[in-house]
Amino acid sequence: MLKVGITGGIGSGKTTVCKVFETLGIPVFYADAVAKQLMVTDLILMDGVKSTFGQESYFENGILNNKHIAGIVFNNQLELDKLNALVHPAVFRAFDKWALAIPSSVPYTLKEAALLFESGSYKMCDKNILVTAPLTLKISRVMQRDAVSAEQVQARIDKQFTDQQKAKMADYFIDNTENTSVILQVLDLHQQFLNQ
Repeated sequence: MLKVGITGGIGSGKTTVCKVFETLGIPVFYADAVAKQLMVTDLILMDGVKSTFGQESYFENGILNNKHIAGIVFNNQLELDKLNALVHPAVFRAFDKWALAIPSSVPYTLKEAALLFESGSYKMCDKNILVTAPLTLKISRVMQRDAVSAEQVQARIDKQFTDQQKAKMADYFIDNTENTSVILQVLDLHQQFLNQ
């Protein structure tokens, strides 16, 4: 079965694109949502977080202490790298397990991940799609969605690869601006994947 990775910078609209693929019957693995779930269910990951960032990383009821973790990793790339080194392998394991459960009649699957290229997980996919949009549009989308300032959005953008860096690793592109049809672009890619 063909495994297709899909990514894009924050505010590019990759989740919206994935929803279009889902309407065509294509299963989507949402890596970021799975990562949040694994942070409180995967015992190997939880033990790693506790030993790296302290027992106070979790409350007594097992809920992740987001404030504690964010305080450590937010402005410290070294600590963020440590956290990613714990989380990414757990997500890789979950993706492998998920993919094995997909019926063989399904022509291909999508793996949606914000850090698809940064984490190296694009290597687990046969093909990779990059969803792009102009910087000003991405910033305005995230400001509206998350009720944050342009500076806060830019700080998040600065932590990810640029579209130019991602483009070197991508096989396909979807332009998600207001004057292009995402649906037509998805239908075109869908047909290409069916023919592979």
